[in-house]
Amino acid sequence: MAAIRLPYRRAMDRLPPLTAVRAFEAAGRHENFSRAAEELGMSQAAISYQIKQLEDRVGKPLFVREKGRARLSDVGRRLLPALSGAFAAMTDAFAAVRSEEEDVLAINASVSLGASWLSTRIGRFQLRHPDIAVRMSLSNEVIDFATSNYDAAIRGGAGRWEGLRSEFLFRQHYSPICAPDFLERHRITRPEDLLAVERFAPNDPWWAAWFAAAGVGTPPPPSRRGFMFDNQLQEGSAAREGFGIALMTPLIWREDLAAGRLVQPFATMFLPGTGHWLVHPEQRVGVRKLERFREWLRDEVMRDRDFLPPEVWEPF
Repeated sequence: MAAIRLPYRRAMDRLPPLTAVRAFEAAGRHENFSRAAEELGMSQAAISYQIKQLEDRVGKPLFVREKGRARLSDVGRRLLPALSGAFAAMTDAFAAVRSEEEDVLAINASVSLGASWLSTRIGRFQLRHPDIAVRMSLSNEVIDFATSNYDAAIRGGAGRWEGLRSEFLFRQHYSPICAPDFLERHRITRPEDLLAVERFAPNDPWWAAWFAAAGVGTPPPPSRRGFMFDNQLQEGSAAREGFGIALMTPLIWREDLAAGRLVQPFATMFLPGTGHWLVHPEQRVGVRKLERFREWLRDEVMRDRDFLPPEVWEPF
């Protein structure tokens, strides 16, 4: 390990003190020691001292002093652009980190939850915290915080992930949902009636679990062809057109259910034993933008508590 660090340490040992470099950069940019002193909050004597130290280190004069003023020497003119660029790069780097830390909240959510439930509410977070910009990305892939730029994610699962703080939001829950005309056209009045109609993803084992929860003793029919979609947004669109009935999350479709574009024929829910969680790296506990988002998300969940049965809101 020492053999790896040695060249770096030697290079650092050859670098002049940063205070002296900063004094030279400011004085060279202004070609005026007094203005450099004002910019850096130092005395003119301190600026002169730091530059003299740097000149001794370099072994050549950096300024030509004449008639009460100082102008850059040839060596000074060669050094100044590189040093000014280095300080500008450092300023930009710290500004970017500060902006990322304080001003922009990057979150990731599943396509179904993010494009519906979260997207219709996120405006309220912006109104509450106008100084925090939100960058939201939707995907069904589990993100790796170590290799991504996301601050937080809303993730489905058991809620136990090493190195992450997990905040429970609500349990995953599913119930058949369809268009009102589909319900009327097929005269669906009992859970058993769903065995004879077009069901999206008919071979999904969660259908069998829902039928069991609804007390349907007759097993679902044998495997058959049917519509299969990648996410609930696609299922919901097809269901609204009356093409079939889907096993979906009522909370995601609350607005469509309230408007009558979709209906939930039965109150029975299938809860697979997993939940939705707000997660972020443990070492970022206390970061302002994350804490504000966590508080706001908790308030949003409270808005929906009367819409679903109590067991949906109970951690497991």
